[in-house]
Parts: sequence; structure tokens; C-alpha cells
Amino acid sequence: MIAAFVFYLFAVLVCASGVMTIGARNPVHSVLWLIFAFFNAAGLFLLIGAEFLAFLLVIVYVGAVAVLFLFVVMMLNVDYGSLRAGIARYWPLGFLLAGVLLVEIVLAVLAWNAGGLEIARSDEPGEPSNIAALGQLLYTRFLFAFEAAGIVLLVAMVGAIVLTRRRRSVLRPQNVSAQVRRRPQDAVRLTQPPVGQGVEL
Repeated sequence: MIAAFVFYLFAVLVCASGVMTIGARNPVHSVLWLIFAFFNAAGLFLLIGAEFLAFLLVIVYVGAVAVLFLFVVMMLNVDYGSLRAGIARYWPLGFLLAGVLLVEIVLAVLAWNAGGLEIARSDEPGEPSNIAALGQLLYTRFLFAFEAAGIVLLVAMVGAIVLTRRRRSVLRPQNVSAQVRRRPQDAVRLTQPPVGQGVEL
């Protein structure tokens, strides 16, 4: 009974936070709702016994969203003074979300101890663990999809670096072709100044 209740709670919160991620006008709020959705999806993975996927979702995706948040702040030139001035009115909402996450963690632990779920692992001695089975499936059947996802992430990283790179007009860029075409006669000037006089530049 408690396992079904926790499942529907996590599912409803995942859907609601996904809708709020799309519907929020402020990109910072969208990122925070997306982090909330990731935490609830990790709770769903814990319920089916896929603890590796749950921790992977929290560690990798929430960390990636934090990097995305940094890129959004850098690209939008957010005024930090105005953010600090209006942060006090968001404390009740923050404490409410923290309380909801705490209640979800307690319910997930109670549902895990209560049992009654068909978990995605086997206790037989000959069967591999869910982490080993996931790795074997990922690097055999879905190898090309895994490599394609890596290429997509690489392109996204390069695109983010290009978008955040700013050109400085005060710096003189290096012209390699002009340096290669330069002749010794253009770079060296031989002079024979008389005694007691300096070299005229």
C-alpha cells in the first residue's frame, strides 16, 4: 500500500515539475524545477531497485544542470545585486520544497523496507547484479546509441564554449601565414653607425 502511494506521489511530482520547467518564464526557475524533477525520478528508480541509475541521475544530471545554471548566468549577465535583494521572499518556497523532499526520502525508505515491489535484480548466485547487467547491455546492444550520445554531449560542450567565448579588440591575434611569409630582409636591418652616435630607430 505504501509502495503504491510513494510511486504515485513521485510520478505526479515528476510530471508537475516537468510542466513547470517548460512553463516557467525565468530560466533560473526552470533549472530549479528540472533539478526537482531529477530528484523525483531518482526516487522512482529507487522504488524498482535500480539504485545505480538513481545515484547516477542525481550525481551526473544534477551536476550537469548546475553547470547549465552557471552558463545561463554567464550568458544572461544576471544582476547579482537584484538577486540578493529579492531572495528573502523565496525562503518560504525553498523551505517548502526542502520539506517535500525530506518527506519523499522518508516515504521512499519506508516503502523500500515494506517491500511488495517487483525489483529489477535477482538474488540467485548465477545471475549478475543490476549494475553488471546494465553495463553488459549498454556496451553490447546499445553501443552505437551510447557513442552517439557521447558525440552529442561533445558537440553541446563545444557549442557552449563557443557561445561564452568573447572576442577582445585590444588583443592582437597571431597571423601565422604572415609570419611564415616574412623574409629576413624585412625583419633585419644592418647599420654601421659612426663612433659616438647611437642607432636611429
